[in-house]
Amino acid sequence: QVQLVESGGGLVQPGGSLRLSCAASGIVFNINSMGWYVQAPGVQRELVARIYSDGEINYGDSVKGRFTISMNNAENTVDLQIDSLKSEDTAVYYCRAVTNAGNVYWGQGTQVTVSS
Repeated sequence: QVQLVESGGGLVQPGGSLRLSCAASGIVFNINSMGWYVQAPGVQRELVARIYSDGEINYGDSVKGRFTISMNNAENTVDLQIDSLKSEDTAVYYCRAVTNAGNVYWGQGTQVTVSS
């Protein structure tokens, strides 16, 4: 079992930045990849970015360079830096982990609201 806890969401003004963090606990040695997904109201959840245990990084098709994912293996955390926030970034951001066996775990989500 893997438990994921996200933090760092909140209210931010347009043009601002946020750093989301996801902490993994449990059987973390078996994690193959961790990533961030975004779900706006009425929209399907989609990939923002994921990072594999070997360091490979994938970004979602809709990501346009304002998002940066990083992993701290020693602390079992994966962060998502979001810069130049726009109102359309308002959504719930979820952390996801996939184990070597293909088991998928989700965090509870953290709300990001971009508004002046």
